[in-house]
Amino acid sequence: MADFDAARVARECAAWIADWFEKNGPGCNAVIGISGGKDSSVTAALCCAALGRDRVFGVLMPQGVQPDIDYSELLCEHLGIDHVTVNIGDTVQAVYDAIGDQLPLSEQTRINLPSRIRMATLYAVSQSKNGRVANTCNLSEDHVGYSTRYGDSAGDFSPLSRLTAGEVRAIGRALGLPSRLVDKVPTDGLCGQTDEEKLGFTYDMLDAYIRDGVLPPPDIKERIDRLNRMNRFKLELMPCFEYTPDEKEKTHATA
Repeated sequence: MADFDAARVARECAAWIADWFEKNGPGCNAVIGISGGKDSSVTAALCCAALGRDRVFGVLMPQGVQPDIDYSELLCEHLGIDHVTVNIGDTVQAVYDAIGDQLPLSEQTRINLPSRIRMATLYAVSQSKNGRVANTCNLSEDHVGYSTRYGDSAGDFSPLSRLTAGEVRAIGRALGLPSRLVDKVPTDGLCGQTDEEKLGFTYDMLDAYIRDGVLPPPDIKERIDRLNRMNRFKLELMPCFEYTPDEKEKTHATA
């Protein structure tokens, strides 16, 4: 981490975003779910550097009352980007009720549904704004599966997925983002705990392990490795049956 050149990486990442849009959506807008944390803040700032703020659109998605939504509003004001607020509270509750009337909802269902509703909302906004949806996950979260499949793990392009949590913070500082956003204690906004409380270890320990090979205490190492094994499927393409026509079918098809 001491040798990490945040300013250089920020420039290279912005150039990558600009190139990706040129190939995959010339003139399209970057649509970003703005949580007010470091990942969405840095993603939005990088997109502004790459595309200009007029092509970056934020979506704030509180679930009912969100006490820290002022962080999201601060980011939009700081970057000068246009945005909308879509409260997903009623939608989430409607799905809870519709399923709950027929079968018991697991706790994990309750935790993950809002993230999936948010991603559906982002794509609805994106299609209405000629947009491409930014994925805001970082390497640290991806390594231990700290994301919701088809929720915050989805997106059209991913600027941060090869950067650790600490490296993302460093880029945020290099981009001049307010410390209040870069150093905000990370939470998923779903289960009422901080990320580190739920994971059982700090991001600094995780980053040092996966980036530099610095071993944490044995029990922490075992937990990190187990989470990585359990959640590796989230980073893989959906398994599919590979059908191979036999020679008879090939002959019939060309007859």
